[in-house]
Amino acid sequence: MSGFMFFDVREIRDADLLAEYRAGVFATVEAFGGRYRVLGGMEEALEGRWQPRIPVLIEFASVEAARDWYRSDAYAPLLRKRLAAAECDGVLLSGIEPAA
Repeated sequence: MSGFMFFDVREIRDADLLAEYRAGVFATVEAFGGRYRVLGGMEEALEGRWQPRIPVLIEFASVEAARDWYRSDAYAPLLRKRLAAAECDGVLLSGIEPAA
């Protein structure tokens, strides 16, 4: 069952530091089998009051793989940069098995 990391980048405080983060994060995601599905591109809020600013959705083969990436030594220095550079919300979501 797929695992998804969903982030909403609400505010960028340090664009240069965030650029350093971006320069390294794609390789770590790929190393853990992850694949970006959404990177920005907020189109329209259809229901409710939630207004994502910069949505990011990354798919992994499993919840465990997503968690392993987020907690990895490879991602740790980049995570520190992102947390310093931007205000974000992030959640780990589990996918569903396709119907037979």
